[in-house]
Amino acid sequence: MVTRVILVRHGESTFNVERRVQGFLDESTLTAAGQAGAHQVGAALSEIAFDAVYSSPLRRAKDTAEIILSCLKQAPKSPFQTVETLKEINLMLWEGMLFKDVAQKYPDEFEQWNNRPHELRMTIPTDDGTRDYFPVLELYERAKRFWQEFLPNHAGKTVLLVAHSGINRALISTAIGLEPTGYQAVHQSNCGISVLNFAGGLDDTVQIESLNQTAHLGHPLPESKKNYSGPRLLLVRHGETDWNRQKRFQGQIDVPLNDNGRSQAEQAAAYLKQIPIRYAVTSPMLRPKETAEIILQHHPDVQLELEDNLREISHGLWEGKLESEIEAEFPGELQRWQTNPEAVQMPEGENLQQVWERAIAAWDAIVESAVNRPELGMTLVVAHDAINKAILCYVLGLGPANFWNFKQGNGAVSVIDYAGANSQPVLTCMNSTAHLDGGVLDKTAAGAL
Repeated sequence: MVTRVILVRHGESTFNVERRVQGFLDESTLTAAGQAGAHQVGAALSEIAFDAVYSSPLRRAKDTAEIILSCLKQAPKSPFQTVETLKEINLMLWEGMLFKDVAQKYPDEFEQWNNRPHELRMTIPTDDGTRDYFPVLELYERAKRFWQEFLPNHAGKTVLLVAHSGINRALISTAIGLEPTGYQAVHQSNCGISVLNFAGGLDDTVQIESLNQTAHLGHPLPESKKNYSGPRLLLVRHGETDWNRQKRFQGQIDVPLNDNGRSQAEQAAAYLKQIPIRYAVTSPMLRPKETAEIILQHHPDVQLELEDNLREISHGLWEGKLESEIEAEFPGELQRWQTNPEAVQMPEGENLQQVWERAIAAWDAIVESAVNRPELGMTLVVAHDAINKAILCYVLGLGPANFWNFKQGNGAVSVIDYAGANSQPVLTCMNSTAHLDGGVLDKTAAGAL
C-alpha cells in the first residue's frame, strides 16, 4: 500500500513581498496574489480524492489550505486539522526583520544560513542565563517526528499537507535521508506542489514523484532563489518508447521513440517554447537525441552537442528482456535491483558506481561550460532514466543507494540552478509532467529503464 502525500507551500504573503523573515511569527497574511495562487492550487488538485488534509496553524498556511479545500470536488474523508509540527522554522531572533537587515546585524550567522545552515546557532536568553539553539537541526528533528507519527496512521491514504518553505524542505529531506547540510539545496515556491510516495515508514522506499511544480500557476518553470543568478540547467528525460510501454529493459539498445514518445517530446517543446534556451546537450542515443531535436525546433539557433557519457546504463544480459524473463534467468537479482540497486552488478553490463562516475563527469563538464561561457544562458540536457537519477542524487549530495528516491517520467522536466562557479546547486523543480496531461500526478509509463 502506497501512501501518497501532496505537499504545498502557502501562497504569497505580505512578509514574502516585503522580504521579511517569517518563521513562527503569525503577523503576515496572504496577498491578493497569494489568494489567487491558492485557488489555482485548488483547481489543480480538484479531481483528487483526499483522505485527509492538514496544515500548519499559522494563518498564511491555514488560509491557503482552506481556499484549496473550497475548490475540491470531493470533501476529504476526515475533517481538516492544523498540526503544530507543520509550523515554519523557528528563527526567533530574526523574525519580523528584513532579510537585508539580518545580513547587516548578524553577518556571520547569515553567512551560515546561506552556506552552512546546519551550523546556524542562535544564543537565546533563558531564566538561567542563555542557551544555544540550532534552528535548522531542530526543524529536521521536528520533520522526522512528524513522519514517524503520521505514516503509521495513514498507510495507503492520499493526504494533502499545506505548510511552509522551511518545513516542507525538511519534510522532503528527512523522507529521503538528506542531511541538514542540504537544507538550502531544495527549493519551494509559493503554492508549489510536490508529490511523495511512501511504501511504508521512513525506513522503507520513499519516492519523490515530483518537486515544486508551478505549471498550474501559469509559470512553466519556478523562479530561482533570490540570490541565484548563475546558470540554469534543464534536465529532461526522453519520450516514451515501445519498450518503455512494454516494461522491457532497454539499457544501451538503441530503441527509438514511439508515436506517444514523439507526442511527449512535442508537448515538452511547446512547454519550453518561450524559455530562453541557449545551449543543448544530449545522449547520442536515438530516443534522447530525437527528443532534444524536437524541443529545439522552437530554438533553431541552438546547436545540439552529443555527450557519450550520458548514454543509458548498460543492463548487459538483461537488455531486451521483461521482468519475468530476468527473474527466471537471474533469480533474486531483480528484487535486489529494486531494493539495493547499488549492490547489483549487471551481468556483462555496468553497476551503478560506474554509471555514477560517467554521469557525474558529464554533468560537471556541462556545468563548468555553462558557468564559463562568454554569454550566460539556459542549458538543456536530455538523457535517460538512470542517468538523470544519478545526476539528481549528485545535485543533492546523495549516492547510488538513493537511486530509487527520484521519479523520472518520459518527457519530464527538472530544473537545477547554480549561483555561480563552485556554488551549491539547488534542485528548483523535479519531474514536472503537467505539460503532458495537465495534471500534477505523473501518468507516464512506469516502464523499465
